[in-house]
Amino acid sequence: MRVALLAVAAIAAALPAAAEEPYRDDRSGPAALVESLYNAIDRKEYARAWSYFAEPPAGTLKDYAKGFEGTERVQVRTGPASEEGAAGSVYYNLPVAIAAHQANGDVAVFAGCYELRLANPQIQSEDFRPLHIVKGKLAPSSEALEDAVPASCGDGPAPEPADLALARVKEMYRAAYAGICTAMDGAEPAELEPRQNELSFNYRYDGENDPKRTGHLYGFLCNRGAYNESHVYFFADDRGELRPVGFATPELDIRYENNDDQSKVEAVYVTGFQSAFELTNSEFDAQTMTLTSFAKWRGVGDASSAGTWIFRNGDFALVKYDVDASYDGAVDPETVVDYQTGP
Repeated sequence: MRVALLAVAAIAAALPAAAEEPYRDDRSGPAALVESLYNAIDRKEYARAWSYFAEPPAGTLKDYAKGFEGTERVQVRTGPASEEGAAGSVYYNLPVAIAAHQANGDVAVFAGCYELRLANPQIQSEDFRPLHIVKGKLAPSSEALEDAVPASCGDGPAPEPADLALARVKEMYRAAYAGICTAMDGAEPAELEPRQNELSFNYRYDGENDPKRTGHLYGFLCNRGAYNESHVYFFADDRGELRPVGFATPELDIRYENNDDQSKVEAVYVTGFQSAFELTNSEFDAQTMTLTSFAKWRGVGDASSAGTWIFRNGDFALVKYDVDASYDGAVDPETVVDYQTGP
């Protein structure tokens, strides 16, 4: 888990950071509601936090806010919720862990369960009550935040490993790309479900007769425009270690006639390589184990860049990169990186 956390920290350093957590008020599900609760606490919007509870969580709002004195920031992680129907309502039990960052630099981790209730919306009256928190109980934990989330809550069976892995990668996506991937705020919930692929592989150091390892690739919608949309990717290895995937991309020096990008392209130089975390209009081909991207520089698609990365030895390697830098109405890309074509 340490590697994954360092990778997330690297993303935070490499990508623009938001001044504060974006406002989030989402009651569409138990995890979304609890995340909204701690979003309100993180932003010191205690009246909003108070509103998520069925019964007052303290004697007065002032008392409730006082309980967070000295808390500068709160991180939250959730696990898969169990649910049970009863008398026209659905009750959820949600595993939760939080890290409370104090003004003096101390960090305290707490873990436990929240119980939430949603009365059947079809039979409610004009006094409609959305999903709300019935109760919650958290206790101090000596675990790191990512490891402190309880495996399950309530009387339901423990979730399957695949469900736990999916919950973890969704949490990492939200933690790493909040404020960066704007699709989190505008897309339908179904659109934020990740693409998933199971990958068989071996590391370079594996023996010739060693069995294939199994990893999982997850791709999440990140940003969307008029003619492009981007995805970010995470990889879980055979030990369950989860990390964001960075993709090698060339740095380009494009020379135009008369320094006018609407004129003829004189030359395209590769001056180095950098790591990109977003791929535009990307697709994964399970047969060839390749990820491809195609970024239109304008809507007609006559100027663009396209990359191909192959999955081998447990990572993605750039094997081809094409650039069409001319805005001339013709589609005529030039290959600037080619480790795919034989001599």
